[in-house]
Amino acid sequence: MTPQLFDAHCHLDLMARPDAVADEATALGLVLFDCGVDPHDFARAKKRACGRSNIFAGIGLHPWWLADGRCGPAEVNLLCEVAAQERYIGEVGLDFSARFAGSKPLQIQALDRLCDALVQSPLAGRVISIHAVRSAGTVLDILESHGLLTPSPDSPVIIFHWFSGTSDELARARNAGCYFSVNERMLASKRGREYARQIPLDRLLLETDAPAEPNTETSAQSLIKSLARTSMRIASLKNCDAKRIESVVLANAHSVFDLR
Repeated sequence: MTPQLFDAHCHLDLMARPDAVADEATALGLVLFDCGVDPHDFARAKKRACGRSNIFAGIGLHPWWLADGRCGPAEVNLLCEVAAQERYIGEVGLDFSARFAGSKPLQIQALDRLCDALVQSPLAGRVISIHAVRSAGTVLDILESHGLLTPSPDSPVIIFHWFSGTSDELARARNAGCYFSVNERMLASKRGREYARQIPLDRLLLETDAPAEPNTETSAQSLIKSLARTSMRIASLKNCDAKRIESVVLANAHSVFDLR
């Protein structure tokens, strides 16, 4: 089926029935960027994606998992080793909110090592989905210091997932050519709505970040409904038609993920 919508950031492995959601998404023409949170989960996620042309599996190490000790040096090593050979990376990044700020050095070191690994093993068409809470400037500094924001055939596409930084950081990321994936919960805040209004259409992607809680019963149909509601809200903010938003966003996804 021809793709109709693209969810640029979700977590199949955190859903109660990931394979069932994947099958339903295939039947409904929904394409998913399945972002990992623990690199040990990637082998299973990639196996699931290999049999389905509508799923892109990313290897990730969520900063929360690093901050609270669920993942450590062994997982950072695994992330860097595997990511060096993969096109799709995510979810990775930094979280300097009060709950996780105590692990700043650990988080920074992990992201720095990942960027080193990617620079040492360049791949055309690489895509990175990034978590940056109270840390967007630091994320941009790290990417920039490794040359990953410099335009070149091997430069990765950087997607800021659920951007919540400052307006200056938004402008800096936008000027660096980054993409931004927007979800319903981002649009629940005044700042999130204003940022969605400011994000250029040619840098906009839609996401669900589903599920909201691990092991939640989820369906592809619920993901589609969430993406449609997000389109409608952004269309209202940008004073244009929701179908235009969906069309442009799908075109962006085609370009970023090289959809056929």
